[in-house]
Amino acid sequence: QRPSHPQCDALPDYATARKATSYGFATTSSTVAIQIVGGSEKSTSAYCQNLKFLVPHRSLALEQGLMQNHFADRLNLAIQSKRTPLMVGLDPRMERLPSKFELDTHSSYSQVADAFESFCKEIVDVVAPLVACIKPQSAFFEALGPPGVQALWNIVRYAQSKELLIIMDAKRGDIGSTAEAYAQAFLGDEGNSGWGCDALTVNPYLGDDSLAPFVDRCQETGSGIFVLVRTSNPGGKMLQELEADGRKIYENVGAHVQGLSQTTIGESGYGSVGAVVGATNPKQLATLRKQMPNSIFLVPGFGAQGGTADDVQAAFDGNGLGAIVNSSRGIIFAYEKEEYRSSGRTWLQCVEQATRDAIAILPKPNA
Repeated sequence: QRPSHPQCDALPDYATARKATSYGFATTSSTVAIQIVGGSEKSTSAYCQNLKFLVPHRSLALEQGLMQNHFADRLNLAIQSKRTPLMVGLDPRMERLPSKFELDTHSSYSQVADAFESFCKEIVDVVAPLVACIKPQSAFFEALGPPGVQALWNIVRYAQSKELLIIMDAKRGDIGSTAEAYAQAFLGDEGNSGWGCDALTVNPYLGDDSLAPFVDRCQETGSGIFVLVRTSNPGGKMLQELEADGRKIYENVGAHVQGLSQTTIGESGYGSVGAVVGATNPKQLATLRKQMPNSIFLVPGFGAQGGTADDVQAAFDGNGLGAIVNSSRGIIFAYEKEEYRSSGRTWLQCVEQATRDAIAILPKPNA
């Protein structure tokens, strides 16, 4: 049902709108509200501009054919919409929060969890117009017990209300029914998953049968996973660079992930199974990019861990796609840096400027 509004002239009819959204959705700063009514007589608010939609209720959007049910396609479209592959990591630490949160060693878990929630939500408000996705690190919240887990849940829902994709960094891995439970817990929408995230980091150490339940869940729900392949920590080489069958362990894992990517490939040419490949090993990053042309890379190590914009260049394809680059501490604790705080900025203004600075030096997707 089209309201009377001049900007809706771009929407001639529902059929055209449905066709135009077959490759996903996008957000813009100026939007026009319309009402979409499906054959099941359900309805949801959507927003239309240039024949692209943003639908807050993902399950209903998929049912009505208004949103692409493929993680890699949604992610690439969101990256193109925001014109940056930057992802902001949420890794709160009590001792590094701004003084306004008034925490100390005597603060209870509940008090710290409340502060983490407020801190992260304020960051979400700043970065939501600028980036496509965030990566909460679940460990910092789990460390606080039930109050921390509740805070993380609240942050996830809040970020989703701001139309950010959620890549949960929980590095889960197990076999059989336990792996299936982990997959259901994190992947899917709010109606059929406890966390309802878009993607999850996964540890492949238990072997191919430990990944299978996650891959199945990706295909069932249109979600994604990022498998640890070559990580950014110095100790990663202890295991990942050992040789087996004439190749290093990380190369063997990468080959398997590429195979899974090919079996889950979407319209964008990328599969729902991606790889975690650190920016601190640029030569290995370049080699893996050639070996894994259908896998989206989640690239940690940029910024605080020493990875530079030059180091991450090899992660991208010729269209400036194929990777998301994470920055956590370099952005969320930017107020600690003299270069930002010396100008009299508030801590949130430091977050915004650090985000914009990172965007400015990272590759941009082709228009």
